[in-house]
Amino acid sequence: MLTPPRHMPVLPDQVLHFLDPRPGQIIVDCTVGGGGHARLIAPRLGGTGRLIALDQDPTMLELARAQLVGLPVELLHSNFDQLRPVLNRLGIDRVDGVLADLGFCSDQMDDPGRGFSFQREGPLDMRLDRAAGEPASAWLQQLSERELADLFWQYGEERFSRRVARRIVELRERTPLRTTTELAELLRRTVPRGRGHRIDPATRVFQALRIAVNDELGALERLLAALPYCVKVGGRAVIISFHSLEDRLVKRTFKDRSHWQELTRKPVQASALECRGNPKARSAKLRAAVRVANGQEERT
Repeated sequence: MLTPPRHMPVLPDQVLHFLDPRPGQIIVDCTVGGGGHARLIAPRLGGTGRLIALDQDPTMLELARAQLVGLPVELLHSNFDQLRPVLNRLGIDRVDGVLADLGFCSDQMDDPGRGFSFQREGPLDMRLDRAAGEPASAWLQQLSERELADLFWQYGEERFSRRVARRIVELRERTPLRTTTELAELLRRTVPRGRGHRIDPATRVFQALRIAVNDELGALERLLAALPYCVKVGGRAVIISFHSLEDRLVKRTFKDRSHWQELTRKPVQASALECRGNPKARSAKLRAAVRVANGQEERT
């Protein structure tokens, strides 16, 4: 029996405000997770509306399914970078709105078997879809020292990326890294903890590995490129990011005035009250835009 999801949706009021779901519309929740945002959106679509919910993690789909019983939601196993092919299969040309919450569900992070958290003993996996790709342990074993250093710097902005890569290569010559705690302990011995800094020295490397294993930035770039061909003129796109690498991509996309009119000149962030109740909301940044017609579309 599935337990109720622990994850709380971030910025729920702001999502509803900027997405503005209305009866009869077709909305896509690209990252349904535990179903938190979907439960808020679906009732606003009325009996004739349609909410299409995607997730590349089958576990999250099952969790969401139990939370969305009786609501007009279609759950599909797919990465959000496949949004256009998904709409093609469903016979849908354009939709009224798209939501993508790029954060990780608490239920994923708290499951030690997934390998996302450096605070719990588990296999170094980190794959959102465990039927695809290679686990983080394989990346650590196969990449060269230079490739590892570049990965930790590019995706984690880790200042000691070269030192970390060298230590990993030295260790793997004797024994491969297979668990989260093995890697976390290596990182804590290698990365100095700045005075007054509360961030765990393992944080940035774990983030970098997770991004690389799941091609998170590549998938986001592909979603952003596809959005103008998925959202109808007048439709809305709402994206919640959780680190600067993601936010920069979203910001750049929504500044393209040939396709978008920004609804949020600056990212919307959670209030102090929400952060007290949901600490994971502290790093959330919401950007939203309306799809506008370019000259070619106006002529056709």
